[in-house]
Amino acid sequence: MTPTELITQSSFTEVAALLVLAAIMGFIGLLLRQPLIVSFIAVGLISGPSVLDIVQSKDQIELLSELGIAVLLFLVGIKLDVKLIRSIGGVSVMTGLGQVAFTSIIGYFIGLAIGLDHITSLYVAVALTFSSTIIIVKLLSDKREIDSLHGQIALGFLIVQDLVVVVAMIVLSAIGIGYGHGGSEDASVWRVAISGMGLLLFVIVFVRYIANPLTAKLAKAPELLVIYAIAQAALFAAIGDLVGLGMEVGGLLAGVALASTPFRESIAARLAPLRDFLLLFFFIALGATLDLSLLGAHITGAIIFSLFVLIGNPLIVLAIMGMMGYRKRTGFLAGLTVAQISEFSLIFIAMGVSLGHVQQDILGLVTLVGIVTIAASTYMITYSHQLYALFEPFIGVFERAGAPREQSTEQHSEDTYPVIIFGLGRLGTAVATRLKEKGIKVLGLDFNPSAIKRWNYLGLDTEYGDVTDAEFVADLPLRHAQWVVSTIPHHHTGLTSEDTRRTIVQLTRSSGFTGKLATVSQSKVETEELKLLGVDLVLEPFQDAADRASELLLEGLDCQSIKSE
Repeated sequence: MTPTELITQSSFTEVAALLVLAAIMGFIGLLLRQPLIVSFIAVGLISGPSVLDIVQSKDQIELLSELGIAVLLFLVGIKLDVKLIRSIGGVSVMTGLGQVAFTSIIGYFIGLAIGLDHITSLYVAVALTFSSTIIIVKLLSDKREIDSLHGQIALGFLIVQDLVVVVAMIVLSAIGIGYGHGGSEDASVWRVAISGMGLLLFVIVFVRYIANPLTAKLAKAPELLVIYAIAQAALFAAIGDLVGLGMEVGGLLAGVALASTPFRESIAARLAPLRDFLLLFFFIALGATLDLSLLGAHITGAIIFSLFVLIGNPLIVLAIMGMMGYRKRTGFLAGLTVAQISEFSLIFIAMGVSLGHVQQDILGLVTLVGIVTIAASTYMITYSHQLYALFEPFIGVFERAGAPREQSTEQHSEDTYPVIIFGLGRLGTAVATRLKEKGIKVLGLDFNPSAIKRWNYLGLDTEYGDVTDAEFVADLPLRHAQWVVSTIPHHHTGLTSEDTRRTIVQLTRSSGFTGKLATVSQSKVETEELKLLGVDLVLEPFQDAADRASELLLEGLDCQSIKSE
């Protein structure tokens, strides 16, 4: 008996083997610093008929795959809070819609140029517009750039892309009306339209009168709240499938129904691991339908589309943001976040295959594009600052004179500040306010717009910018400064090992700063390393606070009586 026959003797053994394979591929992906989705796609291809051919329980795998899609789209829907959509700002809407429009149009003509028919070219072009929110949020969070201006703009146009996903899937469901339902197409259209309006009306009533009190009751037992959320996702997906809207639209509406509740973040956080687990089976089901031997005909197309996504998409965002008045650095860093396609791209094409609009091999083409772009863009986002330094001399054409949209704070290059603080968090704010009380002028620097607004509210001078940007640091009023204080700690998590404190020391000294440097440290080892770099004062916030707390406690103790005892 061969190993494959042994594994496929029972469904349980088969799933166990698939999970072991997923763990192994996930570990390899971790070593290569790749997102989990790349490992999942690899598991699907390896377990499919072209390699190991161990996927035999197709009905069970398909069931888990469909539940995974329902949960995934439920989590998309639960993030689509109306208040959040209103708050993302014009730049995110314009950039998001502009990127979707230009990527679709250019991708469509690229498809025609390489020999695809009109419908297939349109499907592929739309699929190329979707970027992976999961991957981008993870990478920006690891780099502590999620609150930066380019991070906030990127999250904004990702929300716009999610809305486009919703619209695209509803349109596909409408186009697919009549497939497999029997009867006249007009009757099917009316039936689905009425059912869809009824489901939407129920969601509106549910949000208005039921969602908050129901989730408040369920939240008393957190496990029950999670079970209810899964049940709602599955129920709405089933109803959507029954009435012809499709499971995808049903899952989205299930999430939207809970999007305005105060427990949506808790629900999303608890369902994220389940989503990742079930998505594994989507990619396994996907791999079971792909014949790698047939993908050779699409290698050229996959390379062309991958280059378009990796280079063209960032340039589109860079051009749009440049026209809107943002600096080339902000546009470049935001643009890198759209240099990949997402799991929704594959789901979108899979829907087209199920409707008979595109051939099965096109799903393989888009899968290849997904593997290439997700893998490459991970490194592009991880090393975005190094890439910017490399390409900065060539992208000046994308920046308007003065970058008017980023002149949100006064420029202080001609003013004199004895102290300049890098990092406007709690420690930086506390130090600045105390120095201000002593009559000392302080200039604060950060690339978090919220921190800038908070400092301005406190009456403190600020400049918006990235302290690792050599051009920005060179323009600072360092000549007359006596102290440069960095309150930015070094985070050991994430993909990069770049220490911002080292960069600050190097950039300030190379810009002609001759005063003293102070920075924070989280350990004795870091303290010694920073002193060797030439840092004059190393602050250890926890140790310093403990020392001061001990002094205050000792002042209130009768030490003589304690010692005598």
